[in-house]
Amino acid sequence: MKKDAAQPLVVVLGGGAAGFFGAIACAEANPNTSVILLEKTSKLLAKVRVSGGGRCNVTHACDTPAQLVAHYPRGSKQLKAAFQQFGVAETITWFSKRGVQLKTEADGRMFPTTDSSETIARALEDAARQAGVRVITNTSADEVQPLPTGGFQLKLSGSGAGQLGATLHATRLLIATGGNPKSANYNWLRDIGHTIAEPVPSLFTFNVPNSPLNELMGVSVPHARVVLAGEKLQYEGPLLITHWGVSGPAVLKLSAWGARRLSDLGYVGTALINWIPTHTEETLRPWLQQFRQENGRKTVASNPQFGLPQRLWRNLTEQAGITAETRWSDLPAKAQNRLLELLLRTPLAVRGKTTYKEEFVTCGGISLGEVDLKTMQSRRVPGLYFAGEVLDIDGITGGFNFQAAWTTGFLAGQALAATPTVEL
Repeated sequence: MKKDAAQPLVVVLGGGAAGFFGAIACAEANPNTSVILLEKTSKLLAKVRVSGGGRCNVTHACDTPAQLVAHYPRGSKQLKAAFQQFGVAETITWFSKRGVQLKTEADGRMFPTTDSSETIARALEDAARQAGVRVITNTSADEVQPLPTGGFQLKLSGSGAGQLGATLHATRLLIATGGNPKSANYNWLRDIGHTIAEPVPSLFTFNVPNSPLNELMGVSVPHARVVLAGEKLQYEGPLLITHWGVSGPAVLKLSAWGARRLSDLGYVGTALINWIPTHTEETLRPWLQQFRQENGRKTVASNPQFGLPQRLWRNLTEQAGITAETRWSDLPAKAQNRLLELLLRTPLAVRGKTTYKEEFVTCGGISLGEVDLKTMQSRRVPGLYFAGEVLDIDGITGGFNFQAAWTTGFLAGQALAATPTVEL
């Protein structure tokens, strides 16, 4: 259906997951609304394409909104009602109706059965095209000015702006520009009346330049606990030793929950690694004593325990001062105590962070108290809506940030479609 120039015009800023979902939801719900999506770069759905190692972790298998909200360091309480309207089940159905089937992996992460992020990107681009959304790349809105009579005036720039002119008048506006680690990049949102929760990085790995594990790059442990010494921050999960420090879900999730505190600390501290979190000192000490009695003739270093990788076990025994020839029966008490301590609390001096692959998530953004999370409309500026990481919402790794994008984008799109026309 060809859109008439007199029809209400919804403009979406941001060609990522939330922007596309919002644009599609609006155009499908109200074909009488013209929808234009503007992306300032030449790349659409960039994060969708790189996420999950190029497979796109679409969402996470959670049966209820209560389960889902537990994975959001920022926004958990506020999102519960939103997830009741559009949650994991609705996301699965949405993609299924567009020919994309999702599969659930053992850890709950959900991916397209094709294991290709292009499947998700194509589904979104096809849905936008079929709904009549006009997508224009290389176009920035340098100024956004709410008009006294309602609606917005946007001053455009970029090579794609020639298709629309230097000034564009929108009836309603959806901002889905994503998160940004630089506070100054939110000034244009402050200028139109919104408060910004100061942005800091989330979901990052720990740099440990003088790590005693630096020769173990690529070694992973399926279940470890990471504790930040002196802080009430800890998380359990798979852990990966890298050439720069430590990574894996345990570290990434800890960084998400501790994003603000870690920023305050300048990303400097001591991470204590418990390689066997099912044990405590009270259970480990008698276990070791019994093991010694039953396996006294075995050498300590060449017989890894607790399912730990051989290279890691040998490294820990070397740190404990245990030689390659030492048998369990000959193990000095001091060395055994040192090994016990390392198994439960290997100290790593964290000195900085590294963004996880090409995926960055920002803690911070539009303060949630200024947004009606049933519709995603601004409480400060009528006709202005938000979706995705531009909001002060972020989840841990595992598909939760995309679920927040689908949910907030869908609710915003539905509300944009239903909003009465404003005369410009």
